[in-house]
Amino acid sequence: MPTTTTRLVISSADLLSSTLAIDATATLTQGGNTTAIAQTTGLGVTQAADTNAFVLYAKGSYNDDEAAKVYLRNASTNAAHFVTVTIEAEDVGHLYAGDVALIPWATTGDFKLKMSDASIKVEHILFHEG
Repeated sequence: MPTTTTRLVISSADLLSSTLAIDATATLTQGGNTTAIAQTTGLGVTQAADTNAFVLYAKGSYNDDEAAKVYLRNASTNAAHFVTVTIEAEDVGHLYAGDVALIPWATTGDFKLKMSDASIKVEHILFHEG
C-alpha cells in the first residue's frame, strides 16, 4: 500500500529572542486508524477564467468525514496576488504569492477558491480515503 509522508519545516534566526526551528514529519493516515491514505484526486494546475469563486473539490464526491487533505500552492510571483480558500461558506484564509498549504477537509462542504486576479495559477492535489 502506498504511503504519503508530509514534512513541515519552519525556521527563523530573528523572529523570536532565540532561534526558531520546527521540523515535523507525519504520514497521512485514514481516520481512526494507522492505515495510510492511498488515493489522490485532481493533481494539476488550475487557472480560473475570472475572479469569481469556483468549486475545486465538490462535497458529495467523496465519503463524508473521512480523512482528506488538500495541498495548494499559489504559483504567482506577484506579491499582490492572493487566493481566498473557502469551505462551503466559511473563509479559511488567503494564500499569497508563493504560499503553500495542506488543509484538512471533512468533505461535507464544497472546497472553493477565488483568485484576486484571473492570471493566478494554483497547484493542487487531494489526498483522501476514497
